[in-house]
Amino acid sequence: MRSSEGRAGQRHGRFTRHRGGLAITAMPVALILLSACSGGGPAASTPAKQQSAAAAAAAGLSISPANDTRNVAPDKGITVTAAHGKIGHVTVTAAGDPVTGLLSDGGTVWHSQWALSVSQHYTVTATATNDVGKTVTATSSFGTLTPRQTFQTQIFEGLNKSFGVGMPIKLVFSRPITNRAEVERSLQIKTSKPVVGAWDWQGDEQLDFRPQTYWPAGTQISFDGHLDGVQGAPGVYGAAELTQSYRIGASLIVVASTATHHMSLYYNGRRIHYWPISTGRPGDNTPNGTYLTIEKGNPVDMKGPGYNIEVPWSVRFTWSGDFLHDAYWSVGEQGFTNVSHGCVNMPPADAEIYYKMAVPGDPVTITGSPAGGVWGNGWTDWFLSWQQLVAGSALHEAVQAGPNGSTFVNPATLPAVHASWPLHISSPHNAAAA
Repeated sequence: MRSSEGRAGQRHGRFTRHRGGLAITAMPVALILLSACSGGGPAASTPAKQQSAAAAAAAGLSISPANDTRNVAPDKGITVTAAHGKIGHVTVTAAGDPVTGLLSDGGTVWHSQWALSVSQHYTVTATATNDVGKTVTATSSFGTLTPRQTFQTQIFEGLNKSFGVGMPIKLVFSRPITNRAEVERSLQIKTSKPVVGAWDWQGDEQLDFRPQTYWPAGTQISFDGHLDGVQGAPGVYGAAELTQSYRIGASLIVVASTATHHMSLYYNGRRIHYWPISTGRPGDNTPNGTYLTIEKGNPVDMKGPGYNIEVPWSVRFTWSGDFLHDAYWSVGEQGFTNVSHGCVNMPPADAEIYYKMAVPGDPVTITGSPAGGVWGNGWTDWFLSWQQLVAGSALHEAVQAGPNGSTFVNPATLPAVHASWPLHISSPHNAAAA
């Protein structure tokens, strides 16, 4: 049967505090990651400080934003430049989380890695060694703007701590995002196992990250959205960071054939069950495609023309109401013919086994149907080929993630992937009608 229930709430997540700074020591090597920490505010000007400022100016040591600047655009960040020497230390003082930065090759330029926080006061102290080996110091204190409009971001993975191998990272924004490339650049993913994937915009208020192939089972994922201070649209800024940590569970994959009236259940790379089923009857055909499990209930109240029934052991995979569920009333037809209203009917014992194993994000592939899948009817990220997925990114780049974080890479430079369906990837054109 097909449920008349609508889309479950998807917008969940965890907001964190504004970022500030942390004391750092810079080393003059290529792209060293530096962090800056909290400290006290600026002291009153003295003759010694005035002399130091003059020496810094002579050495070409400068900080942007300049001292006493107000309403600084936070997405411009902080830049320290040594025109006639090398940067030694950069200290950023403010309230909140660390400010990190990158030191250029040669040690002449330091720039903050992420956007600064909105409505924040910063003091930056930088030292450099000039051409004759003398240490000089420059200081700048400034404040970032308080935006009139802000956006919030939520992550679906705030609901659970374990997900299936097909589960995307799903972000939802409270306002339309037009500066999509900058939003993508602000997102960082750490994974316990190496993963390649891409961000994909699904409209202007949703952004998903999907791996190129299914996540390795047991992968630990840590997401950091450095969105505080990012300008998502003209005059609209993020006002908080977003973080979440969770794990990918075991690999649990369903392949259900509307033609053979059987489904295979794969667990951690091995087929452990081959069960009789009955799918949608003509006119109510269960649509082809690789979907993901969304939610489950025992029972679920399913309503439609001529029926209203509490259905045990029900696992949803489309918003329109397709489930894998116990259908004790159609056991005689299962394995032989299709009689359901669109769901995958299963024997009671088999449905219970699957229900107890399933978590959100487990792949479910329907094959052999005369009906094609509809994009957006469920979590349909795996309808997309790898090329289509990358094309959905504002940067049109792939993302390589690992224990040290993520970087954007040209997808043309990646090695070829030899992944087999159905254990590691969805099949090409899997949503097309048979």
